[in-house]
Amino acid sequence: MCSERRPHIVVMGVAGCGKSTIARRVAALTGAEFLDADDLHPGANIEKMTAGIPLTDEDRGPWLAAVAARLTARDTRYVVACSALRRQHREVLRSGPEPVIFAHLTGPAATIRARMARRSGHFMLPGMLDSQLALLEPLEPDETGIVLDIASPPDVIARAAAEFSKESWKVTP
Repeated sequence: MCSERRPHIVVMGVAGCGKSTIARRVAALTGAEFLDADDLHPGANIEKMTAGIPLTDEDRGPWLAAVAARLTARDTRYVVACSALRRQHREVLRSGPEPVIFAHLTGPAATIRARMARRSGHFMLPGMLDSQLALLEPLEPDETGIVLDIASPPDVIARAAAEFSKESWKVTP
């Protein structure tokens, strides 16, 4: 569906793929507001992940609803860093009146695992990557989005996502 309204952009993928880094850069390029969906996780979810326990869809439900509510709460365009691993998760994020597009960051598990091992202070432990990879459902042809390889430099990835977002609201997907 063609829309004259600028879409929200969800930078999606498994933990450690660079969602927050890329989403911040896309927000700066597009003039949108950055939102890290991790900031909206209920405390119980953080506790589970910190303990190395993967979240269930039941755990994710209230979190995804909070993110979706943010996308409809006010007249603000967001670039959201959010795993959005499954199609049903993305459908929750698309449930509001504004268009939502996806930039799916992807790369080899070994690269992502190495990135996760280098970061400190994050509740998502490298050992949980396999559970996210098992859950991940790639974008389907009827979902408006772009798949971006994390091997490219962050600025290149962000520019590609920003350009795709600009084109997606001018052209019928």
